[in-house]
Amino acid sequence: MPTETLKSLGDIAATNSWGAIYPELILGCLALALLALEVILPKFAHGAIPRISILGQVLLLGYIIIFDPAGCCNGIAFGGMIELSGTSQALRIFFLLASIFVSYLAMVSFENKTLARVEYFAITLVVTGALSIMAMSNHFVMLFVALETATVGFYILVSYFRQNTLSLEAGLKYLIMGALSSAILLFGIVLLYGAASNPAMAGSSLDSMNFQNLRVFLEANPTDTLSILGMLLVISGVAFKIGAFPFQIWIPDVYQGAPVSTTAFLAVSSKAAGFAVLLTLTKVFSPLSDWLLPLLSGIAALTILFGNFAALTQRNLKRMIGLSGVSHAGFLLVGVVAVQTVPEATNWVLFYLFAYLLGSMAVFCVLAHLPKEWDADLSLDDLGDLAKKNGFLGIALAIGIGSLAGIPPLAGFIGKFLIFVAAFKAELYVLLGVGIVGVVISIYYYFGVIKAAFFEVWSFTDEDEKSDAPAVLPGQSLTALGRLAIVFAVGGSIVLGFFQGPLGSWLSGQ
Repeated sequence: MPTETLKSLGDIAATNSWGAIYPELILGCLALALLALEVILPKFAHGAIPRISILGQVLLLGYIIIFDPAGCCNGIAFGGMIELSGTSQALRIFFLLASIFVSYLAMVSFENKTLARVEYFAITLVVTGALSIMAMSNHFVMLFVALETATVGFYILVSYFRQNTLSLEAGLKYLIMGALSSAILLFGIVLLYGAASNPAMAGSSLDSMNFQNLRVFLEANPTDTLSILGMLLVISGVAFKIGAFPFQIWIPDVYQGAPVSTTAFLAVSSKAAGFAVLLTLTKVFSPLSDWLLPLLSGIAALTILFGNFAALTQRNLKRMIGLSGVSHAGFLLVGVVAVQTVPEATNWVLFYLFAYLLGSMAVFCVLAHLPKEWDADLSLDDLGDLAKKNGFLGIALAIGIGSLAGIPPLAGFIGKFLIFVAAFKAELYVLLGVGIVGVVISIYYYFGVIKAAFFEVWSFTDEDEKSDAPAVLPGQSLTALGRLAIVFAVGGSIVLGFFQGPLGSWLSGQ
């Protein structure tokens, strides 16, 4: 084994490129600024703080897209803790865009509720920065710290509606399952560290938690039992985060009980961060592909089938979306498996994530404007006559659901098509067949949502007939900002379905 020397603190400090993580630093400073404004501004002006949060994120996103689309610098930084690349820059833009939608949804969710509001937006910013750091992680220490920062934030955001028992129940379940998944992940990291730090083993390293060093060790010891077990535990820990079978048990209850903004945050940003980590780890664990690829393939097939079959009987809208999100995790896993043979499929996985973001946010924006005191109780019955009562929301829901279902010519169809092309090129014919079956099954419950919104006639309950209060129609609280958010999500789903050029070219150039 070659001799190694530890880097001096000066050598490590020389690689600290703070400008490389300026978006995350700005998000952290903005979160602190929101808390300071709550103290400084008079109480009647506190309603402007959420808008300041959204405006700050929009300006940051605009700066990155216009002046820094490819990232200010690429390569290793902070002593090998993070790796900057075009893919991490694309995901940084993804997380910022999702956070803007989540912040708007939170504004709508908190209307007419006596809750602390500023803290929610500050935590959202911190979690967004942590998810972005996760996507850039090149070291297990950095990965775990960023992961736990985001997870602790989600513990709070899930149970934020403390007056609602379902929200508190969701927070408790997420806390228990999150702690379990973190323990499994950490145990796997410890096993890998123990194996790769053993000086008696070929390829061992003093910094074996660095991804490049770990891969060198695994290439020299592809049959090491401890390493294989560590890899299985790490993949299992990540599977919890993305909601893959059999680690999806927490999703229906947590998605239902959490505020709709938090549900959107978990469904989109948390899932994307998990897949960013998974794409990185599959490269690290590629020497163990004899174990890794069958494992991921089996999980992908079961995730697609379970998510779609479980969603068939759901009438609660948020539980249905959660279980359909499980099936989307399965499709993305097919792409991750295909990447090992077809490297350009990485860009197709990213395109799928952007299409999923736009379709999901269109649906969540509609749900947020349905007249229900607690969104955890939203069901198919609440969609009755939506298209007649508010045609704008009805059309937005149809397009968002259609994109998630993969109906041409929307962006979701192109995303699924690219994943299927990747599976075909990688000769993953069984997964391709399972994916097609999953799409066919999903049509039933997705079109059930559209049917409820366009064709079912909603009737008053006995309680409504006895009430003298006027009926609250969907979308009465819809503002110009809300219309802009919905138009952006719906328009993006349509444009990317017809014309993928700019986004596709940009992703290919990353």
